Amino acid sequence: MDHGAGPDLERAVAGTDHRHRLWWDSCLDHLRTEWSRHHDVSSPGHPGATESEEHVAATTQARAPKGGHKHQIVRAYLSDLIANELTVGDAVPSERVLTEKFGVSRMTVRQALESLVADGVLQREQGRGTFVAPQHTDFEMRLTTFGEEARRLGLVPSTQVIDSGTLPAGRVVAEALGLDPEDLVHYVERLRSADGTPMAVERAWVPAALAPDLLDDGVPGSLYGALRERGHCPTWGEDTIMAAEASAAEQTILAMGGVRAVLRAHRKTYADAGACMYSQMCYRGDRYSVVVPLREARPTIVPRPAPAPDLETA
Repeated sequence: MDHGAGPDLERAVAGTDHRHRLWWDSCLDHLRTEWSRHHDVSSPGHPGATESEEHVAATTQARAPKGGHKHQIVRAYLSDLIANELTVGDAVPSERVLTEKFGVSRMTVRQALESLVADGVLQREQGRGTFVAPQHTDFEMRLTTFGEEARRLGLVPSTQVIDSGTLPAGRVVAEALGLDPEDLVHYVERLRSADGTPMAVERAWVPAALAPDLLDDGVPGSLYGALRERGHCPTWGEDTIMAAEASAAEQTILAMGGVRAVLRAHRKTYADAGACMYSQMCYRGDRYSVVVPLREARPTIVPRPAPAPDLETA
């Protein structure tokens, strides 16, 4: 035996043992990582995931924009989860869970969540988490009543009368209806709800001369219907829509909590004989969106004066 090769052989064996130890340590590290995982929903397509979770994950991968930002992938996953698995009021996965699931930073996850909050799909509750928000009701601006439009969308409308009476028109209402300020008008204030959820506060004024007995038997179920019965069929109208903040009274009536954003719509309704109703609607901004059909521009039918002040805050 060539004893001169002994030290070289020992170094070679030692080097091999060292490489084996590194390989074995690497394997152990990998196994420790796997063992520490939550094996139910920790990663898309994981053997522990349910069939529905695998479907959502697969759909997310299909919908995720190619080369898109990481927050878009998280957003696509949440959107599919909401569409397929969750209902209104359900909590979405926490920031920590989403961070671990997609291997992204919390800032990326928050960006995805905030974009869905901004779209009205999710809502945050301080100290509780993020939940699926009630969806907006898309009302088309047409010369119909609230009840007619709600039923068209498959919703069950309901109405609560807040106030009613006959009183002088005042300057704002008189200008809208083409009356003198001292002329009498019927006034009706109502809470309009859809599927039991408060949606809008409506205030309406009708010239008393058009329908002297309008309120004799209480507020009719439909003001438009009552006018039609008296020969004043509403044929066209004009809405002025603006974003605003709810008054304290409106927040309470509409059960808005801390939300203050509302849409206001001031409408002048006309029959053949002229203006037959003026109304002011206050819609919840968190539950209501407006669909406005568009057509080729035409000359304005009547001049548009500056919007009248809202009588709640005037």
